[in-house]
Amino acid sequence: MAWDLLYALFAVTSAASAACWLSRHARVAEAINLATAAIDFFLALALLAITPTAGITALQGYLLLDGFGVWVLFCVAVVYLLASVYAVGYMRWMHGAQARLHRFYALFSAFALTMFAAPVQNNPGLYWIAIDFTTIVSAFLVGFQRAPESIEAAWKYIVIVSAGLGLALLGTVLFYWAGTFIVGPVYEMTWAGFASITPGAEPVLLLLAFLLVLVGYGTKVGLAPMHTWLPDAHSEGPAPVSAMLSGALLNCAMLGVERYLVVLRGTSIAGTAHTALVVLGAFSLLVAALFITRQTVIKRLAAYSSVEHMGVIALGLGFGGSLGTIGALYHMLNHALAKSLVFFGAGNAMHAFESRDIDRIRRVLRFFPRSGAIWLAGAVAITGAPPFGLFLSELTILRAGMASANVWAVWLMGLLLIVIFVGFLAKFRAMYFGARPEHAPHLRLGAAHVLPMAVALAATLALGLWWLPAVWQHLAAIAAQLGAA
Repeated sequence: MAWDLLYALFAVTSAASAACWLSRHARVAEAINLATAAIDFFLALALLAITPTAGITALQGYLLLDGFGVWVLFCVAVVYLLASVYAVGYMRWMHGAQARLHRFYALFSAFALTMFAAPVQNNPGLYWIAIDFTTIVSAFLVGFQRAPESIEAAWKYIVIVSAGLGLALLGTVLFYWAGTFIVGPVYEMTWAGFASITPGAEPVLLLLAFLLVLVGYGTKVGLAPMHTWLPDAHSEGPAPVSAMLSGALLNCAMLGVERYLVVLRGTSIAGTAHTALVVLGAFSLLVAALFITRQTVIKRLAAYSSVEHMGVIALGLGFGGSLGTIGALYHMLNHALAKSLVFFGAGNAMHAFESRDIDRIRRVLRFFPRSGAIWLAGAVAITGAPPFGLFLSELTILRAGMASANVWAVWLMGLLLIVIFVGFLAKFRAMYFGARPEHAPHLRLGAAHVLPMAVALAATLALGLWWLPAVWQHLAAIAAQLGAA
């Protein structure tokens, strides 16, 4: 039954991408993509409910459905649905691109398809290929507006991420090579196959392979100092694409880092690997804090917030243990919801005030009472303030850190989160309570512009007020399956 749902998800999304490309009518493609996103959400929700946490395989072991992979897949489906609803209103503002909108929706659904495929790959090599496909497809979306800045950001994205993925591929090859000294030149290249050879493999070779993988996939995740592509790509693409890049794609890349941590479980270098991830997570928070406090462009502000939250997730997985893993998984969903909201609000503000500069966006609440209030609440949520879900997940990660071997990172994380809270909300204070704008905005927001923001806010608030026991138990089961004590 679970495999039928997954195959249906692949088939529906593939057919939607082809249909959008062939339709050549923006409204038809828009409807196809929206219907597909809704169907995919319910298929992913059903998969989340019935997939065994321990995992099942198919296609001679090439595909793996386990609790961790399906959780990431569900996060992708959530963002895909919210972004598809928002795109209905947002993309109609792009008057010069109406003739190309069917291509946008074809690429948009194809981008979702690549992110659905990556978490269920049981072969590390095929996982690398799936992540590479996400780069290829999303690069066209980043440069869709064809402005010089967008095209430059797309090229920068391709070059930097491809270099990182080259290192990840080299690390994957070294992992496989390490196993040939134990079981011979040919053996099963799966996550379980890698895990079976690591206890007897050369520790130095394993550590080198892991560091290459960490830097490689860490580039895709946007961990500092490999993050330099992220602010440009996230800020120059259309707002629905920014939401997909930040709320969905980064989780897919982080999954690979955690898979390799699990592969090293029980080896003599496992502690060193966790510490390396903690260091990158803490450094990402530091870089995000420095740039957020000095930022002048609204979508780049949201982009550096993504660097921050990927650092938080890296800290959770690096701290390890049951609490660290549970907190990181919960943070993936909370960040996906809140960051989508923030990018949607930024898209509305940019079009309303005809500027990306924070200094030119003023008195948002006066001109847009409903969407402005939701966007401000989303800004509070994304900083990890109570009573929203990110506060619970960050608190859980901090608790995990106190019981880890890297307690120093807990104090640094706490300090930097306070700096980011003050710096991020200072920008919103200027936009909401600063001087009057030179020209009052005359843009009217429709339901498609506000509804996904309201849904994301309600979900983030609900996840903060009440951590469902069933969700806690499910995430605890995933943590146990990943080897967290």
